[in-house]
Amino acid sequence: MATETPPPAAPGTPLPTAEEFTEVRQSAEFAELRRAHRSFAFPLTAAFIAWYLLYVLLSNYAGGFMGTEVVGNLDVALLLGLAQFLTTFLIAWWYARHAAARLDPKAQAIKSRMEGTR
Repeated sequence: MATETPPPAAPGTPLPTAEEFTEVRQSAEFAELRRAHRSFAFPLTAAFIAWYLLYVLLSNYAGGFMGTEVVGNLDVALLLGLAQFLTTFLIAWWYARHAAARLDPKAQAIKSRMEGTR
């Protein structure tokens, strides 16, 4: 079983011990970081999966509706299919903004504390 090696520390900086990692993992600060991630990622993932399954179910069981032409040769199925791509990119953009604003500062604070404990 292969294990990942941590990134190299700055020269002369000792790596945190297992006990220090355990302390951080059990800290309120780390719990808040996990909560901030989960409160964003889990609901959005569930919503996107529901949206995708709705598209699949409509494609299979509502052929007449999906074949309804909206504009010219563009039908509901094509527009909803393209909307799947659009929502994927919007979610990625939204998550990047969320991570930069809420997750990265908390993670950086934890990292700085870990590196400064020596």
